[in-house]
Amino acid sequence: MNSRERVLTALAHREPDRVPIDLGGSLVTGINGVAYHRLREYLGLEGRPVRVADILLQLAEVEEPVRQRFGVDVVGLPLLEPLPGVRNTRWKDWTLPDGSPALISADFVPEVTERGDLLIRAADGSVAQWMPAGTYHFLPKEAPLAQATLEDLERFQPRRFTDEEMDFLHHAARRLHKETDYALFGWFGGSLVEGAQFARGWVRFMQDLKRDPGFAAALVERLAQAALADLERYLDAVGECIHVVGFGDDLGVQHGLQFHPDLYRQLFKPHHRRLYGLVHARSRAYVFLHTCGSVYDLIPDLIEVGVDILNPVQTSAARMEPDRLKRAFGDRLTFWGGGCCPQRVLPWGTPEEVAADVRERLRTLAPGGGYVFAPIHDIQPDVPPQNIVAMYDAALRWGCYPK
Repeated sequence: MNSRERVLTALAHREPDRVPIDLGGSLVTGINGVAYHRLREYLGLEGRPVRVADILLQLAEVEEPVRQRFGVDVVGLPLLEPLPGVRNTRWKDWTLPDGSPALISADFVPEVTERGDLLIRAADGSVAQWMPAGTYHFLPKEAPLAQATLEDLERFQPRRFTDEEMDFLHHAARRLHKETDYALFGWFGGSLVEGAQFARGWVRFMQDLKRDPGFAAALVERLAQAALADLERYLDAVGECIHVVGFGDDLGVQHGLQFHPDLYRQLFKPHHRRLYGLVHARSRAYVFLHTCGSVYDLIPDLIEVGVDILNPVQTSAARMEPDRLKRAFGDRLTFWGGGCCPQRVLPWGTPEEVAADVRERLRTLAPGGGYVFAPIHDIQPDVPPQNIVAMYDAALRWGCYPK
């Protein structure tokens, strides 16, 4: 059974020869450049410096020798423009926050402050993103619609895919489908909750939900219209070749939802239904939703609107225990992630403790298919390379199904 067959079998809720494995197939199953540099050194791999493929999250481009070492079954469509006007076509030397050498887009020229912060400015001169000195990825800084009125929304233009990006993705998808046997992951995004929070500011948008619901609804509607138009073009470009379309919208926090389920059902659910339904209508791809936190109470709604795959499976959040999820939804939903606790075990445990944690999670989540192994969200810089190796080696060892 090759990688593509393995993933598709699991997504169809059947047991393949072993649990499929993902590392770097998407923006939410990747690895920070610092952690990846240390991992490569630990594995004794030589070659060019780490490529920082996603600038905001500072994620590394996972290379074929690493995929082969860990039995990875998924590859993601590459990014052409990680930032508007910044293309991953020419590379220059870069230094990671720990001093390690790397490569990054030659188009990327951040502003550097006196204290060493990195700033990314928007076209109007505001600071859109910043990476404080001593940290490892960028954070949103100044929300473009923080002071906007309802009338201002008419001039607001969400970021869209360019024709050049669509053409690039079209050819990349065809090439990877033809030349590899990996399952192909296309990250679309389509964030409505997060998109509104980034545009308005997290606190301001949460206030809008109560104080100015008309503004909140208009903003979400504008984001949804742009996403739906882009999704049609996206599926035309890559829909025949890819197997998973990735969306992201964080609905939960550690102890529950960000807002009442009824608010989700009124404001966001109809748009999600249209977006995810379009994927099913126009392709054979599965819908993957990345939503952090405790989202147990909304999982039936997510299944109803067309979500096939739940990620990152944040098992430390309230009511998100693996056995509870598998028992309640395992016949209708694939779990992609949840492979090892990232808040305690993966960064701070011994390799033996990591392996034991992985084995227990596989015992719960793997039976009957409907599971793809990945850690919970991107691997962070504080994770020792020996623990990364222990995690994936345990997945290969204990993820085999009975013949």
